[in-house]
Amino acid sequence: MSESLQRLVEIGVFSHLHGKLQKWSDEYKINTADENLAKACEIVELNARLQGQLFKLLSLCASEGRLYGAGAAGIKSRLLPLLGQGFFASGLSSDASLSVIKDAVSKECRANEAQKSYEESLAQLEEALSRSRAENEDIKAELESTRQELERQGRASASEKMFDEAELRQLQQRLSEAEADRSRLQSRADLVDDYDRRVRLLRGEIDDLHARLYGPAPLPPPPLPPLPLRLPGPGGCGFPDYFAPPPMSPPPPPPPLTPADGRLARSISGHLAGLHGPPPAVSPLSQADPLLRSRRQALIARYLDLAGSARREASDALRRCYDDEENNQRIIGAAVQEAFSLAKLTFREYKSRVRTQLLLSHVGPASLDEAVQDFINCHHQPEDLQSMTEDVIRALTRDNRLYLPPGISYDVIGPFIRAACQLAWEMATLAQPLELARCRDGEIFDEKKYRRTYDSEFTAPLVAHYTWPALVQGSEVVARGEACTRRGAATSSTQRTRSTSRNFGSRSGSPARGLESGQPTRESGTASHSATEAAAAAAKGRTGSYYAD
Repeated sequence: MSESLQRLVEIGVFSHLHGKLQKWSDEYKINTADENLAKACEIVELNARLQGQLFKLLSLCASEGRLYGAGAAGIKSRLLPLLGQGFFASGLSSDASLSVIKDAVSKECRANEAQKSYEESLAQLEEALSRSRAENEDIKAELESTRQELERQGRASASEKMFDEAELRQLQQRLSEAEADRSRLQSRADLVDDYDRRVRLLRGEIDDLHARLYGPAPLPPPPLPPLPLRLPGPGGCGFPDYFAPPPMSPPPPPPPLTPADGRLARSISGHLAGLHGPPPAVSPLSQADPLLRSRRQALIARYLDLAGSARREASDALRRCYDDEENNQRIIGAAVQEAFSLAKLTFREYKSRVRTQLLLSHVGPASLDEAVQDFINCHHQPEDLQSMTEDVIRALTRDNRLYLPPGISYDVIGPFIRAACQLAWEMATLAQPLELARCRDGEIFDEKKYRRTYDSEFTAPLVAHYTWPALVQGSEVVARGEACTRRGAATSSTQRTRSTSRNFGSRSGSPARGLESGQPTRESGTASHSATEAAAAAAKGRTGSYYAD
């Protein structure tokens, strides 16, 4: 009997029965009536089996008690009112009943574990399902945004088609106006050719004057013997004195040297004194010149740096004074264009003076053009960089398309303008100079020379304004520039072109006006030299701003 009692304790059926009762109590309200009935039957069945084992133990105790006491009669009289007759006997043996109870308990434990794992798997599946639903919602939202974007692009395409005809009409009108301007400017071009011819003549006179000034002094002519006076009489011719030739007037004195001409003459003298040995195998004017190639690559790299970090610093300086980004971009582009235009004009005059100086002392197998280029390669720094910078700032101040608040001058980007002037001068000193491509607002966008800015309308064919010019060498594009394209740029460009043409006409002036308002003459210069300076000033005023063209 003690062994049966010990096995009953080891099975832990009472704790299992209590767990079932607790679980039934927790799930009673959510279960159906059939589920509650099944739970009750299961608990009663387990309880009946447990009671059967207890009654077996009770019977054994009672059988042993017959020897010592009342035995089973007392137990029956005590428990019979509470239990029926069927509870005192069981159809199974003690060992079989314990095995059944043990199997039921183990099955119940396995069922609980399976249910627990199933619930965990179900929770994981529900979590995965919720994630899938969230992803589906994201995909639906993305599809909706894509559909809206496609609808917006469709509407934009429809509006672009509507604007195409109007833009075509504007382009045709602009073409007709351009043809009218061309026919009107053709007559001016003939006048400009006449001016150029006069300027060449005046430059020839300047060369002659310089040749007189710096060349060897001519020997004085031998004195003429005095003409004998023939008195009337025998053997005389009878000519009076007033038939004698008039005395020769002395030639006008040459114009005095300027400090710049003196410095240039000293530089050329030092350069010629340092030339020794045979001439170089490659001409300085050839593209195969290694010095030309190395300088070209270095200048292109400096131009890219100017378009990068230097331009950003200038934009930041302008942005601190005025927050109109488009106006600031126009200012920077105009500054670069004006610097290159001024450097080109100034270098042309400088090269003419170098050529005139070398013409007096040039000897050797090399041509005069090669000697001029060789000297320029050795002395390629600008003569007066500060004056060039100030001229560019004055040109920007006169440009009515640009704006800065009152009290703010273009000196805020002075370092940028100075660097642009120096770079433009050095690019002009090359045998094949690097120049900026001619650009004009409102023209058709050229993808070979320019790229669009980030705020451009990429479907617009016309340029609203240029933010950075392209660098070219002849017909080759060396570095691309930047341009901002906008729809409707043709109309605004036509208005700006007309205002620019009026400004150009007001600055150009006639030759007579240029001669009247030219540069002051030298103190002791000749009339020819004064006319030359006046014509050069008129030509400079006629050239105007490169960016405005």
